[in-house]
Amino acid sequence: MKIKLLMIGKTQEKYLIEGFEIYKKRIVHYLPFEEMMIPVLKDNKNMKDAEVKQKEGELLLKNLREDDFVVLLDERGKQYDSIEFSSFLQQRMNVATKTLTFIIGGAFGFSDEVYARANHQLSISKMTFSHQIIRVIFMEQLYRAFSIINNEPYHK
Repeated sequence: MKIKLLMIGKTQEKYLIEGFEIYKKRIVHYLPFEEMMIPVLKDNKNMKDAEVKQKEGELLLKNLREDDFVVLLDERGKQYDSIEFSSFLQQRMNVATKTLTFIIGGAFGFSDEVYARANHQLSISKMTFSHQIIRVIFMEQLYRAFSIINNEPYHK
């Protein structure tokens, strides 16, 4: 299985970039990992929220393959503890998912078309986080899940 992470917008803060890279280096020891950043729309300040969502959705959908299993990081998604999330990943591996694609959207969320394409929705927390910091939190949980699957001591 390969994991792909699609993200809207660039991470600005150096400490967040460093944190992301630390966990990325750890994750690739378990399986292939690909990240893809979709730039923020130019002139989005002159667009309505719904229009931004729609255009971002079109860009996201262009970067998905038909056989991707798509998981949206969304506040309305299913919440897991770390053990349950590792079980979710293990189950995806057991059914031979080729590419498990997680998507972190922009400030306005996802278009209806992206929701329709998604196979699953995951909520990291009931709290709201910036789309930049959630990347590091998600990467840490992804690494933690693989350490659990592999019976490594990181989770303790």
